[in-house]
Amino acid sequence: MLSSAIVHRLGEGMVFDTLRAVAGFVFALTGLMISTASPAAVSDVGANGFEIAITAHIAATPEAVYAALTAPRLWWNPAHTYSHDAANLSLDPHAGGCFCETLTDGGSVQHATVAFVMPNRTLRLRGPLGPFQSQGIASALTITLKPANGGTDLSLTDSFGGYMKGGFANWPKAADAMLSDLVARLKAYAETGGPTPTQ
Repeated sequence: MLSSAIVHRLGEGMVFDTLRAVAGFVFALTGLMISTASPAAVSDVGANGFEIAITAHIAATPEAVYAALTAPRLWWNPAHTYSHDAANLSLDPHAGGCFCETLTDGGSVQHATVAFVMPNRTLRLRGPLGPFQSQGIASALTITLKPANGGTDLSLTDSFGGYMKGGFANWPKAADAMLSDLVARLKAYAETGGPTPTQ
């Protein structure tokens, strides 16, 4: 995510052009680096939106995975924050709860709102993350957890729809890369206590 100050200085057009280029690189790099989650998929694309679907098996109980899932400050990639520090993230796992971030200058960010919770089984967030926030985009991110083979099968779907300046173009691939990274980090943290596969 980019800070509002950077966006103001560079202008939205330049920011979005830069983000498209960076997203393409991140997508390619993530595809090479992430092997701990099943291959992500842009499962559907339309003129006004798209859907991402990711699955992963995690060698931890649903209770442990859910506890990690609801504490993003412990494993979220700081590159996907405005403050560049995941410790500033918080998630209130109750209907209407905020997935929020505090900023060092006294500001704050509402990334999404909790829409549906079944502890240890399902968490749904409504709200566009990252650069989608400044556009006319709606997003429904659903994560389900099921006990399987002594661990947990995780399923993530994220449906995006609405208006995106300049069209969606390569944004589905960029969203795919970002969500794949987050699933890999969540898996690593739940299994090892570290947010990356090498920790």
